[in-house]
Amino acid sequence: MTVDTLTLARDLIRCPSVTPADGGALDVLQAALEGMGFVCHRLPFSGDGTDRVDNLYARLGTSAPNFCFAGHTDVVPAGNVDQWQDDPFAGKVRDGALYGRGAADMKGAIAAFAAAVSRFIDGGDFTGSISFLITGDEEGPAVNGTVRMLDWLRENGEKLDYCLVGEPTNPAHIGDMAKIGRRGSLNGKITVRGMAGHVAYPDLADNPIPRLVRILDGLLAKKFDDGTAHFQPSNLEITSVDVGNGASNVIPAAAVALFNIRYNDQQTSQGLQDWIKSVCDAAGGKYDLEMTVSGDAFLTPPGRLSGLITDAVKKVTGRAVELSTSGGTSDARFIKDYCPVSEFGLVGKSMHKIDEYVSLDDLEQLARIYHEILKYFFED
Repeated sequence: MTVDTLTLARDLIRCPSVTPADGGALDVLQAALEGMGFVCHRLPFSGDGTDRVDNLYARLGTSAPNFCFAGHTDVVPAGNVDQWQDDPFAGKVRDGALYGRGAADMKGAIAAFAAAVSRFIDGGDFTGSISFLITGDEEGPAVNGTVRMLDWLRENGEKLDYCLVGEPTNPAHIGDMAKIGRRGSLNGKITVRGMAGHVAYPDLADNPIPRLVRILDGLLAKKFDDGTAHFQPSNLEITSVDVGNGASNVIPAAAVALFNIRYNDQQTSQGLQDWIKSVCDAAGGKYDLEMTVSGDAFLTPPGRLSGLITDAVKKVTGRAVELSTSGGTSDARFIKDYCPVSEFGLVGKSMHKIDEYVSLDDLEQLARIYHEILKYFFED
């Protein structure tokens, strides 16, 4: 079975797979993969207080090495549909581009995965396996997707040797950038408790705002590090400060601040949490502190996997790809505990935006790059 990149991308976009709904997207992909001989496993997961999410693991071959393509079919909501030039789930082709929610992030890349495999196996037999690890929970809370699938792989003796995630990594052109790691992300909420009262009688109240200001000053004063060869310096950003007070003559009972730390591999989530608590303790008084870590920093050092990407990009586009750790988080943060992982996909300028699109030329170039990666990997 020959897979056409554009046709499959359009078929996937036409499935309204807004997290956590599947919308038929995994059925479309499974049909394409089974047509090439893949053995497919649908892996629905759920838990207390979380939505049921469908996922797909597919494998072609039974022997090692196993090269895995990973990604997600779920998409963010389309927003105000009236602002789109076309139905966001129509897969409209116009002016040399494919439009629709998920075109760039990342149904286009999944279609390129499948097309590349189709071309590769048409070239003859190979020794090893190719697999797909596709979740429907990347744009959501990411609790019933890749992390649960990796547990299933371990329980069923499935080994991945290398994994390539198809997130949109390129800033402007195909071949600009690949990700070989990601910074960690820690979110925090500080609620300083006081006692409300009249501003003319401060002795009868307890103003929480000065203590919150001292805490924020302490957080902002820290220089975490100077960055590394592969990571930019860690940074903390205050994202909200609020007391919910509309009166100028009332001392509020509480003051709240939100913040985020994006950190490199010179920091640890536990070390950062201990430091934040110490800053809050030093300010005195009562406070509540909530902290969540969506992913720790990690690095896949330049080596075979990044070399495959570099060589394939050079051959197809002539560009020298930048190996970066910039940007937000992805499911690579889970996969890195299982095998070496890197990310390379489409141009990300339009992802999550109105009129999300991918250039047809970019879509074809990406399929060619993935094809070259497979050839280099299995010919070594």
